[in-house]
Amino acid sequence: MRQNDSTARIAHVFSGTFVHSTPQTAVEILENCVLGVDDEGKIAFIEKDKDLVSVSKIWGFETSDIKQLGQNEFLMPGMVDTHIHASQYSYSGTALDLPLLEWLNTYTFPVEAKYKDLDFANDVYTKVVRRTLKNGTTTACYFATIHTDASLLLGELADKFGQRALVGKVCMDCNSAVPQYKESQSECKVETDRFIKELLKKKYPNVKPVVTPRFAPSCSASLLSELGEIANNNKLHIQSHISESKGEVELVKTLFPGCKSYTDVYLKHNLLTDRTVMAHGCHLTDEELEIFHETGSAISHCPNSNISICSGMLDVRNVLKHKVKLGLGTDVAGGYSPSMLDAIRRTLDTSKTLTIQDPQHQTLTFEEVFRLATLGGCEALSMDEQTGNFVVGKDFDALRVNVCVPDGPIDLFPGEGPKVILEKFLNLGDDRNITEVYVAGRQVVPFPDT
Repeated sequence: MRQNDSTARIAHVFSGTFVHSTPQTAVEILENCVLGVDDEGKIAFIEKDKDLVSVSKIWGFETSDIKQLGQNEFLMPGMVDTHIHASQYSYSGTALDLPLLEWLNTYTFPVEAKYKDLDFANDVYTKVVRRTLKNGTTTACYFATIHTDASLLLGELADKFGQRALVGKVCMDCNSAVPQYKESQSECKVETDRFIKELLKKKYPNVKPVVTPRFAPSCSASLLSELGEIANNNKLHIQSHISESKGEVELVKTLFPGCKSYTDVYLKHNLLTDRTVMAHGCHLTDEELEIFHETGSAISHCPNSNISICSGMLDVRNVLKHKVKLGLGTDVAGGYSPSMLDAIRRTLDTSKTLTIQDPQHQTLTFEEVFRLATLGGCEALSMDEQTGNFVVGKDFDALRVNVCVPDGPIDLFPGEGPKVILEKFLNLGDDRNITEVYVAGRQVVPFPDT
């Protein structure tokens, strides 16, 4: 048993069943254990509860302080949404009748242009942060809009409600069908610099800026180069989109004739790093996946969106075979659900559809997809040394799940063990089953005002 050589005080102690992933094991179930969280929000210990008395003496807590998980409860790591457009939340669940490029010009750009109005931004951003937290998203990688002040407001709200977040002020200087919804190249650079400087100045513990070229078709080559330079000079994350639809891939070939592939566009402008996450990737070639592996760049798989606007289906198995980092994303509002549970289910559905098309395809298991939604997302965002599973020293980002809440969506039957209970939650559960949410040791759900 590890000795308490820390001066940190124990803030939370849980006893019961813990479910998480490791790099070697997709689902590891730890039964009859006790886990302690210190007042800095880090996991201090995880031990078998038969050693409870000695553990309590070593770590200086009373056994009466322990939160005992019920028979049908477990703790799991928080889920990680590696790609979500906070600014599109107002029309989520609608506007799913057009292919990508028409969809952007018809629905997305006109709505995003409204975020110049900070009252409108405050209303939508408050709702999306609260909704995603209630659904168990402890970490979100957000696209905002081109508006610096509204993007800073999104960062402020994520910090207020306690969500771990990467927030991106969108950059686009060309090819917008809405004239008022783009900036000049110089405006993009000036406002991106201002956004980064002001957000970092806030010193939010768990909210950071991410450099955000919308995607290659809406950015000039010179803007892409400037954004690559900004990201690398400041050692910041980068997010964008790649190879979402075949029409988009063809457009990129036309716009960047000097590049060998869509991936080559980002590579040549220094936007593929070990802090980069690119959404979709449905139509990447094996050669492009090799570049992702070599650069340490990640892919965010957004299956609801891919299906909802008929963009394509990502072969996750092939991405993993190339040893490319991969997490899951909701891609609200191309994806109609803000829940990562939905992303898990659509990931499994997509994999099964690929198996129907090709019986040789190795279908993903629910265990593998559980890891993608938790530890895999942290790996994709280069946060896996900080959080993502229940390892001593990591931040405690966690969900308390009760599969038998009153009037809930799940029924249990005799003899069902913790792995069956986990599978039922992933396939049938919803926000009613997520009774508590913790980020860096702070309980953020239920919300303090409810």
